[in-house]
Amino acid sequence: MEHTELGVVRTAIIRADPDAVAALSAFGVATIHEAMGRTGLLRPYIRPVHPTARLCGTAVTVLLQPGDNWMMHVAAEQIQDGDVVVAACTTESEDGFFGDLLATSFRARGCRGLVIDGGVRDVADLAEMDFPVFARAVNAKGTVKATLGSVNVPVVCANALVRPGDVVVADRDGVVVVPRERAAVVAAAAARREAAEEGKRARFRAGELGLDLYGMRGPLAELGLRYEER
Repeated sequence: MEHTELGVVRTAIIRADPDAVAALSAFGVATIHEAMGRTGLLRPYIRPVHPTARLCGTAVTVLLQPGDNWMMHVAAEQIQDGDVVVAACTTESEDGFFGDLLATSFRARGCRGLVIDGGVRDVADLAEMDFPVFARAVNAKGTVKATLGSVNVPVVCANALVRPGDVVVADRDGVVVVPRERAAVVAAAAARREAAEEGKRARFRAGELGLDLYGMRGPLAELGLRYEER
């Protein structure tokens, strides 16, 4: 990963192919994570701030300074229709970087939602707006506008590398990042996995056991599992 600069806004980024983004939007985070070789997940402390939150889009990244949301306003200018803002911080901070006013601004630019390794507030308003937000914390504490961060640089958000233009998918299971150049391949793998799971689901509905479907009995017996009638 290249060294991250402070005080820079990159205005020309390469976004994932729109058709691949649309294809990925059909799948849940767990399916995409598995289809991608169990990679790309953000830490599970990033949670939806209202139950119906779900998003899929291309990343506009923001590097924030603790307790300062200035760069969120700078980022708004870089949003295009279909983007998701992904905000990381130079160090841990749970202050309320984002609320309904910024959500209104972001939505007017075509933003599909926010993922932030920090705090947000105005969650009742965000729910009423149905603006998807996935955050580290809910915190009424406000922020200042005094220090520079950056926009559209690679960031590490909740332990996951996110580059501008990567695909971000989030639902109640978590948040996953798909590298932009792999988006179509991962979407195809997710489709194959979903089809295979539907076949297994049908067999489970018919009463078949996972012990037989997955061929578990032999390995269990080899490890010494025994059944006793007592």
